[in-house]
Amino acid sequence: MRNFLRKLYISLIFFFLYAPIATLVVLSFNNSKTRAKWGGFTLKWYQELFQNEDIMNALWNTLSIAVLSAVAATIIGTIACISIQSMKKRNRAIVMGITNIPMLNAEIVTGISLMLLFISLGIRFGFLTILLSHITFNIPYVILNVMPRMKQLNPSTYESALDLGASPVQAFFKVTFPDLLPGILSGFLMAFTMSLDDFIITHFTKGPGVHTLSTKIYTEVRKGIKPEMYALSTIIFVTVILLLLLVNVTPKESKKGNKKKGIEK
Repeated sequence: MRNFLRKLYISLIFFFLYAPIATLVVLSFNNSKTRAKWGGFTLKWYQELFQNEDIMNALWNTLSIAVLSAVAATIIGTIACISIQSMKKRNRAIVMGITNIPMLNAEIVTGISLMLLFISLGIRFGFLTILLSHITFNIPYVILNVMPRMKQLNPSTYESALDLGASPVQAFFKVTFPDLLPGILSGFLMAFTMSLDDFIITHFTKGPGVHTLSTKIYTEVRKGIKPEMYALSTIIFVTVILLLLLVNVTPKESKKGNKKKGIEK
C-alpha cells in the first residue's frame, strides 16, 4: 500500500509539472486558433513562426542578451572569485554576504533601482541598458558557482608553476583555470538561464521598440497569444530536453569507454 501511495504521489507531481507543457505542445500542432477545439494536425504555426519578424527579432534579442551577459558575467565573476579568495577570512565573509543580497532581494527592487540609476546617469533605454542590467544580476550567480571550486584549489600548484618559470598568466591558464572550469561552466549556464528567463528586470530597463520573448509575450497577453508562440515554446522545450540528454548521456558513455579500455589493458 505504501509503495502504491508513493508511486501515486510521484505520478501526480509529474502530471502537474508536465501537463501544461504537454498541452502547449499539442496546441502548437492544432490547426484551429481556438484552444477549445481541435482542428486537425498542422505545421503551419511553425512555418508562420519563422516568417514573423517581430517574434524573430524578440528571439534574437533574447539569445544575444543571454549569451553576451552570461559571457561578461562569467569573466567578471571569475576574476572576482580570485580576488575574494586572496582576502582575509573576515573580509571574505563580508564580501560573500554582500554577494548574497542581490540573490535574496526581490527582482522588482533590482529592476526599479537599475531603472532609476540609468535615468540619473542619462543613459537612453534600449538594448544596452538591458544587457548591463542582466550582467549586473548574473554576476552573483557566477560567483556562487565558481567560489566552491576556488576553495578546493591547492595554492601550492600555482606557486610551483611560478617557481618552474611560468608567468602568472601562464600559471593561471595552465594550472588554475582547468580546475576552475567545471565551476565556470556551471556559472555560465546559470547566468544564461537566468538571463533567458528574466522578465521583471527587462521590463523596467528596456526601451521602446526593444523586446525580448518574455516582454513580447506579456504585451500579447492582452490581445491573445498567437499560436506561433506555442510553436516557439515547443522548440525551446525540445532543445532543452536534447541538451539535457547530451549532457547526461555523454559523460556516462565516456566513463564506460574508459572502463573498457582499462579492462583491455
